[in-house]
Amino acid sequence: MAQHEQFMNAAIEEAEKGLKENGLPIGSVLVRNGQIIGRGRNQRVQKDSVILHAEMDAIENAGRGIPYEECILYTTLAPCAMCSGTILFFQIKHVVVGENETLNGEEALLRQRGVKVEVLNNARCREMLKGFIEKNPDLWQEDGRDVLTEK
Repeated sequence: MAQHEQFMNAAIEEAEKGLKENGLPIGSVLVRNGQIIGRGRNQRVQKDSVILHAEMDAIENAGRGIPYEECILYTTLAPCAMCSGTILFFQIKHVVVGENETLNGEEALLRQRGVKVEVLNNARCREMLKGFIEKNPDLWQEDGRDVLTEK
């Protein structure tokens, strides 16, 4: 569990970078053999991109030719349908999620397809995104994220 905490903290650092850049505070890291090989954050705002979510950015930054099936993807928020499709496409077998209360992600789909999904229920992930959404509801819902959950 300490290892999960270390890598989730790295994903949180990416989310904080995104927030400082006036973007969405969602971060991700891709880990292989106990080493971070890709870091990413949601860059929809910073790069005016409709698809550059944190998970996609981390995988992109890891580069080509990676044995993705040997990797663990850490993400501060449950992966959306697009990011889950990318996880499945690259055959990533293990995903660690910071929190899944803010967004109903595609955890069931990932599990059905054999991906191990662990949810940490990290308060920092949840609070950072909740604060962002309160200040920026239109930006949050811009790409159809109207699936907020109340728990």
